[in-house]
Amino acid sequence: MSEWDEMALTELGTVERGKSRHRPRNDPSLYGNEVPFFQTGDVKAATLHMRNPSQWYSAKGVAQSRIWESGIACITIAANIAETAILGCRGCFPDSVLGFTPTYQKADAYFVKYLIDVYRGELTSAARGTAQDNLSLEKLLSYRFRVPGAPARARIVGTLRAFDDLIENNRRRVEVLEEMARAIYREWFVHFRYPGHENATLVESACGPIPEGWQVGRVDSHLVLQRGFDLPASERRPGPIPVVGASGRQGFHSTAKTQGPGLTTGRSGTVGTVTYVPGDFWPLNTSLWVKEFRLSTPRSAYFLLSSLDLAQAASGAAVPTLNRNVVHALPAVCPPRALIEEWDGAALPIFNSMELLRLQSERLVEIRNLLLPKLVSGEIDVSSIDRVAVVEDSAA
Repeated sequence: MSEWDEMALTELGTVERGKSRHRPRNDPSLYGNEVPFFQTGDVKAATLHMRNPSQWYSAKGVAQSRIWESGIACITIAANIAETAILGCRGCFPDSVLGFTPTYQKADAYFVKYLIDVYRGELTSAARGTAQDNLSLEKLLSYRFRVPGAPARARIVGTLRAFDDLIENNRRRVEVLEEMARAIYREWFVHFRYPGHENATLVESACGPIPEGWQVGRVDSHLVLQRGFDLPASERRPGPIPVVGASGRQGFHSTAKTQGPGLTTGRSGTVGTVTYVPGDFWPLNTSLWVKEFRLSTPRSAYFLLSSLDLAQAASGAAVPTLNRNVVHALPAVCPPRALIEEWDGAALPIFNSMELLRLQSERLVEIRNLLLPKLVSGEIDVSSIDRVAVVEDSAA
């Protein structure tokens, strides 16, 4: 093979559709705890490796599907078009996801993932034109991509994976830190094992037994929610201020609408995602943001809101919508303010460490995204790159 050739994906491996034959697909008997079942949203949510499924198949679900082994590249062709991830464990997926199994070297699964990432805009445009955007298998296999030889492919993958592995590691560390803070919150305010609890007496309340001296109120005893503000993409200007919508951070802007630290939760469309923002930010109108912290601090309010079944509280069949007044009226236990502040003092260093890791990951993502098209197109000669030095300098 010459240095760079025009190739179809089938010249690097095998491309096959996932399988989900049973109808209706939402039959409850298909789901259980046998094998992970990944869907297009799981592919899109993955940083590099896809390991956390939104659902699991039962034995019946597995029987009408297919189990794929870890290490293949997954490519979405419906709903979320041309999103990619590497399957990080054995699992099943529907026919809206393609599986690429490399013929030659293992690195080719990662190379194809990065290749599709570069061509995502073009492939998404090719999928338009029907009632529901769809990138057919035939259309994808008809594409000819510029592909380098195996040694260059391996070097490209090694360079980009160095970034992605560090980003994934940072995100896992954030998850561990958050679970640590959550565990302390539950220990103090759910199981009532806070410092000095040995001398406390439990008394009956509308929320069950609670320590004497605590109260039962409503969520608005802790905080006040407010609808976010419009900010069309066309009006956003480059800047350091996070723009936060229903599902979390959605870019940046030059101007803040409110001071941090603060919280948002999804109001429309995506409901139930709670986002903590340590600094000033712009909450979008698809979110509710905390206008006033009454009893709770921003960090304790994060776990309070996260513990509520906000999706269940949402109304609207077509587009679920969360009414702030409904959330305000939900019952909530009200500990003494001094105890919340004591917990907050223990939690603050954990939240600060989480934010440092997030900022480092954002910087790494930005640099990786700049390198990605240049490496995959051959604009940068990977043979001259010390990938370890590049990543270490980027993370510093």
